[in-house]
Amino acid sequence: MNLSPPSSPALGPAGTCELRGRSNSLADDTVRALLAPGTPAAQRRTLLAGLSGSFALALSDGQGRWLLAVDRFAIETLCWRVDGAELHHAERADALGATANLQAQALFDYLFFHCIPSPRTVHAGVQRLPPAHYLWFDQGRITVEPYWTPAFKPQSGLRFEEAKAEFLTLLERAVQRQLGADCPTAAFLSGGTDSSTVAGLLGKVSGKAPVTYSIGFDADGYDEMAFARIAAKHFGADHREYYVTPEDLVAHIPRVAAHYDQPFGNSSALPAYSCALQAKQDGFARMLAGDGGDELFGGNSRYAKQRVFGWWRQVPQPLRKGLFDPLFLSEFAKSTPGLRKAHSYVEQANDPMPHRLLAYNLLLRLGAQTVLTPAFLAQTDADAPMHHQQQVWDSVQGASELNTTLAFDWRYTLGESDLPKVRETTRLAGVSVGFPMLDDALLEFSLRLPDDFKLKGLKLRWFFKEALRGFLPDEILTKKKQGFGLPFGVWTLRHAALRELARDSVQGLVARGVVRPEFAKALFDELLPQVPGYYGEMIWILMMLEQWLRAKAPNWKI
Repeated sequence: MNLSPPSSPALGPAGTCELRGRSNSLADDTVRALLAPGTPAAQRRTLLAGLSGSFALALSDGQGRWLLAVDRFAIETLCWRVDGAELHHAERADALGATANLQAQALFDYLFFHCIPSPRTVHAGVQRLPPAHYLWFDQGRITVEPYWTPAFKPQSGLRFEEAKAEFLTLLERAVQRQLGADCPTAAFLSGGTDSSTVAGLLGKVSGKAPVTYSIGFDADGYDEMAFARIAAKHFGADHREYYVTPEDLVAHIPRVAAHYDQPFGNSSALPAYSCALQAKQDGFARMLAGDGGDELFGGNSRYAKQRVFGWWRQVPQPLRKGLFDPLFLSEFAKSTPGLRKAHSYVEQANDPMPHRLLAYNLLLRLGAQTVLTPAFLAQTDADAPMHHQQQVWDSVQGASELNTTLAFDWRYTLGESDLPKVRETTRLAGVSVGFPMLDDALLEFSLRLPDDFKLKGLKLRWFFKEALRGFLPDEILTKKKQGFGLPFGVWTLRHAALRELARDSVQGLVARGVVRPEFAKALFDELLPQVPGYYGEMIWILMMLEQWLRAKAPNWKI
């Protein structure tokens, strides 16, 4: 299980207390209250919400009662299954489930999300605790529920200078808390706002030049190394670079795919792995990553885009429904060049959240019936992923649309995708990772910020950037977001070995009865050459699924 017991408390030979991560330790009375069968659920939630840092907690009284919990972003993970009257748990899903018994629905979820969102796992009978959730197991009875949900309380009249001073202090403390104990610590540096901030503060709190690692790509429109170099020079960093090649992808794809406990398709995993591998080879045992700043402080471009759609609701309803909708949603508007954009805007603006966020979902745009075989689809519910999203959206109460979208991204973008991407690839490389931007104090601070501090008009993360003006180079503050984007589609067209790996992998899914053969052919011969970046992503998620199956369940098929 790889769960390390804390220094306290000691439950005695019958009970166990296992705590993994970087959380504060538990007091004896807290453990007793968490395990007591008479403790009200509200008190148990309050006690768990008082834990800070990243953690996976497993408590047992030795008498058939268990409490499992993970931190607010699931930086640390716990999976579980019930066998008769016994609860079994582990860090990884594949430690509890047989790979011969895979869930087709989980594979469909993977193709939809490019990961498998909790609580479902690919292994039948095995579940994973969602972020900020706990499990209470008492003599065979199971309760799984959140112990914490975000409560946005924007502080009216907040003065910028006071907020800036508090924010900068919290940022510095967050980086300090994430430094490795008695081990050298380096930082990822993409050249974006978050990674540049973490790198600069690493130098400040350590009192020496920060060591930074950047990944580049020899492909137009993908290489961000120039901005990483600007940040490195600005902070006097010991900056180290590596340019990923198609040959690297061919070598690393099978290994990275096989490392995960279930299929995982975030294409930035390969660059993150290459970056961490360089740090490990240089003797670093820990790295700091900038993930989380966009989602806490309003930095993703879709936040501004959704605000533009939200303006449509400010038009009086009689005007919208009586005049504009009939005009702009008509087939005439859809087919008329001068009105097509208006048609698209009104159509999307009328689509409620969170469904509106699915406008560019690969599987939906291509059509599940076009991509997947009838035999595979017969074992799945195509609407299940959207029901999952709606439940997560509805769980945030009393918040603005912007803040609800942020919390929505905490679950999907962070907890289910970006954090596992960095956590597992660094682990594969042999280093640990810290996420200063997800510090509990910074999270609580973000909950108090007014909406227009996060998104002022259409200016993304306004407060964050203004507060760091002078600390970060101006070029970093004004650049467009990119990150470690992978030119996989472009390279697949140009590099024979990579193209062969990709094509062979997709054909593997055809042979398993998952992907339609005619779609696989069209994907490589027609779609990929048209838009390599977009359709390359579809090839990527199919390839990584097949590579995982070859490593974990080579004989599985529909």
